[in-house]
Amino acid sequence: MAVLGAAALELFGAFARKPAAAAAKDGAAPSFPTPSYNWTKHHWAFGVDANQCTACLACVEACKLENGVPQDPHHFRTWVERYTYLDGEAAPLVDSLADPGDIEASNSRFVEPYRFDQRYQEKKVETAFFVPKLCNHCERPPCVEVCPVGATYRTEDGVVLIDQDYCIGCRYCVQACPYGSRTFNEVYGVADKCTWCYHRITKGLKPACVEACCHGARVFGDLNDPESDISQFLRDNRVEVLKPELGTHPSVYYVGIDDDVR
Repeated sequence: MAVLGAAALELFGAFARKPAAAAAKDGAAPSFPTPSYNWTKHHWAFGVDANQCTACLACVEACKLENGVPQDPHHFRTWVERYTYLDGEAAPLVDSLADPGDIEASNSRFVEPYRFDQRYQEKKVETAFFVPKLCNHCERPPCVEVCPVGATYRTEDGVVLIDQDYCIGCRYCVQACPYGSRTFNEVYGVADKCTWCYHRITKGLKPACVEACCHGARVFGDLNDPESDISQFLRDNRVEVLKPELGTHPSVYYVGIDDDVR
């Protein structure tokens, strides 16, 4: 019984611990993963201009390569959705890279290239557009609220991260995310999501998807800098966020979408 009690206490202690980065909130303390980086001096945000997206999908390729995302049609940190309005239809037909037709168009194994199929080439299309999707890095993230061990947390600079050393694979966060932005890595038994390439932005680099986008559809920057790309994007455009009625306060701002995009 004593051994069992000790084991139970050790397990409880592991569950009660918070990620080291989440606990370091004393202002000048250096934060993960760049020692000299001070997250209290930044406020990151992301912009998406759907008018500029051509679905070249270089962003998806760049993200998978940069972050070691499994090369299959079921795991994404960022993805692109296609919205197609056929003549006479009020609601759009929506498909993404995980759609069976698009998987087949990408040689079933989702190696390269990433592409959408041509299912609408014989139909009369009224209009169509593409919408990049990713984690919204909410100011009030439901995923953080439901995590029982503190593995999911929001940093001082506005980025929602997962400490995968602490993640127990319960998948509560996957279910709680209203944007479908989280996946589960079966190989490692942990949740996964977009981090805005935190290992890059803390070194002054752009997220891989932003760097790979040659059409200007993805914008990133520091809201504390009035001359940053994102600050200018917000000044120059009338933006909106996804599912504002949920009160999650997303930090990804969209231009060029309609009410059907959720």
